[in-house]
Amino acid sequence: MTKQLDEKEIISIFSQALGIADLDDVAAIDGSRNLVFKADMLVASTDVPPQMRPWQVARKSIVSCASDLAAKGARPVAAMISLGLPAGITRTYVEELARGFQIASREFGVKIVGGDTNAARDLVIDCSMIGMMTMTVNDKMPKRSGAKPGDAVVASGKFGYPASGLAVLLRGARAQGAFRAAAVDSALEPKPRQAFGTALARYFSSSIDSSDGLAASLYEIAIQSGVDIKVDYDAARADGVQEFAGANNLDAHELVFHGGEEYEIVATMPKSLLPRAKAAAKKAGCDLHVIGCVIKGTGKVTAGERPLENRGYLHFS
Repeated sequence: MTKQLDEKEIISIFSQALGIADLDDVAAIDGSRNLVFKADMLVASTDVPPQMRPWQVARKSIVSCASDLAAKGARPVAAMISLGLPAGITRTYVEELARGFQIASREFGVKIVGGDTNAARDLVIDCSMIGMMTMTVNDKMPKRSGAKPGDAVVASGKFGYPASGLAVLLRGARAQGAFRAAAVDSALEPKPRQAFGTALARYFSSSIDSSDGLAASLYEIAIQSGVDIKVDYDAARADGVQEFAGANNLDAHELVFHGGEEYEIVATMPKSLLPRAKAAAKKAGCDLHVIGCVIKGTGKVTAGERPLENRGYLHFS
């Protein structure tokens, strides 16, 4: 039986064939100091919970690109949208998709300038986005490969809400009050951390968007930078996740580290820059959370002394 390739293996095949040595979610455009490019694809059967309304689906397809740009300190400028639409889709559904694109355009400051449509067996939305860099270290986009021993690991938020929200929506997990509202909202209407990225990217030695999961994102930085990362579970865990997991016989570590669908920014920076970064975050109205540290190593990630699996959300897996 032929082994099914996962997303990382497929990307590796194409990157080797095309000579792409520096893998990242955002690509700088040759000859330009500040233009960057990003593309992302949403497929309804793998990326959309049944409770998500059409306008939220369209908005999420823009969120994915805006979040990756934000992690590099870039703001969206223009996007093109390609739609694969299944047979029998109604006019009302298409109008709701259009409304979602309109909402995202205004919310994230990106002008949608065109695109393409075609027939497909599933709803598919592909977003291609051009972004403009803000001030960064030496006018260069922070990569995944720049983390150094002694750096602090920082994040724009804490982790576990989207996975908890999906457990409520898809598996009937029990939650109440503010926690339920926050968890479900984070799953249906994720918020890219644009202000955090544009205000703080100048301090980053490396950065990544965490939509594939916190553990997988930290591994990307650790492996590409040739370092180890120690993350503080208590500092990374969102309020209420431990209690929610216990009440529903779920693994809180799984929700925090491997759930995915989070659009937080995870970055490293020299510890000496933390005071300035915290001041910049406060001025921009953002939270900055120190969730770990970078040490010498060969690409391992641990929560305290507990090794983490290099696992998150992977298409085709």
